Amino acid sequence: MISSQEALQIILNNTQDFGIEEIPFLEATGRVLKEDIKADRDFPPFNSVRMDGIAISFKAFAEGNRVFRIEGIQAAGSAQLTLKNMSNCLEVMTGAVLPHDADTVIRYEDLHISDGKATITIDVITEGQNVHEQGRDRKTNDVLIKKNCELSPAEIGVLATVGKDAVTVAKQPKIMIVSTGDELVEVTKNPLKHQIRRSNVYTLVSLLEQLGIQAETEHIADEKPQLMKKIAQFLKSYDVLLFSGAVSKGKFDFLPEVLNELGVKKLFHKVKQRPGKPFFFGVTEQMRKKIPVFAFPGNPVSTFVGCVKYFYPWYKKSVDLVFENFDKAILAKDFRFNPELTYFLQVKLENKKGLIVAVPVAGNGSGDLANLSNADAFLELPDDQADFKTGEAFPLIRYR
Repeated sequence: MISSQEALQIILNNTQDFGIEEIPFLEATGRVLKEDIKADRDFPPFNSVRMDGIAISFKAFAEGNRVFRIEGIQAAGSAQLTLKNMSNCLEVMTGAVLPHDADTVIRYEDLHISDGKATITIDVITEGQNVHEQGRDRKTNDVLIKKNCELSPAEIGVLATVGKDAVTVAKQPKIMIVSTGDELVEVTKNPLKHQIRRSNVYTLVSLLEQLGIQAETEHIADEKPQLMKKIAQFLKSYDVLLFSGAVSKGKFDFLPEVLNELGVKKLFHKVKQRPGKPFFFGVTEQMRKKIPVFAFPGNPVSTFVGCVKYFYPWYKKSVDLVFENFDKAILAKDFRFNPELTYFLQVKLENKKGLIVAVPVAGNGSGDLANLSNADAFLELPDDQADFKTGEAFPLIRYR
């Protein structure tokens, strides 16, 4: 049995490149960029007016002129005008190009306009004020978004600005999520007293959707021939397999045996942690491609922990996202856990004077699915400690 840290490292040593694809930029939110996005022109592309008002030549003001005849209006989006007389002005709108031979903008609040003339009502102005100079933000060919960035609405706006209507991103893996167990029935069914509804796969589907992955699901009965047949097909058709259940020591827990017979190399089975101790991870080669297999224990909290602790970092490293978790939280009250196992404590988070405080949420073990909705995160308590004191800080794995 290996430690949680060893298990994670083994998993991270077996990441996979899914390739790249080009998609419409409006579909790229949450995807991982696989090209540098460069400025196709200066930002701003011209000397831009920052305030509604008038544009003048500062020299005229410096020479004592305070009243400027208005020659016309430079509207946003209109072709650049030229100031014909250096003693005159042009009205200008925010976002408009600064007129030729003008270099300074006076806002309307500092003017009195009457009879086609603008009178400046303040004594001090600065040459170039209220002008956003061409190229001040970025120059042509400057990198605006670096490769391997996770695209958010902020980046979508930049893509639009540079005319990037299609963008190269990492392909999402094709994933099959499999549940096993004769006790499980579909969500739409009324379970008998000895049955429960199939929920773990939908938890995993939702967790993967947070990564932008659309996974498929399948349920297989606890019959070895059926498991062999279906899993053999999945290994040929998918990039990753995720299982929930059938990895413990029960008489019908055939999954480790089936995976071995199908050529999946076991890299570990059992981790020094609670919940999720029977976790299995292995890989196989299919058509020169490495197929990882994550097989989580069937208890709901075990499956949940396995996904956020192990699958999330594996996926992020595979697509070249930074995955290190630097979040920590302060334990709100003393807690004791005696077994020499890493313990994933369910906690409710509070903000106290700028500090993240983790309040333990009492539950009834790894089968208590409903308890997940009462918590916000897991506090990862190390396996070499039994008594955890109020005020101590530990790694935090958020899920909301």
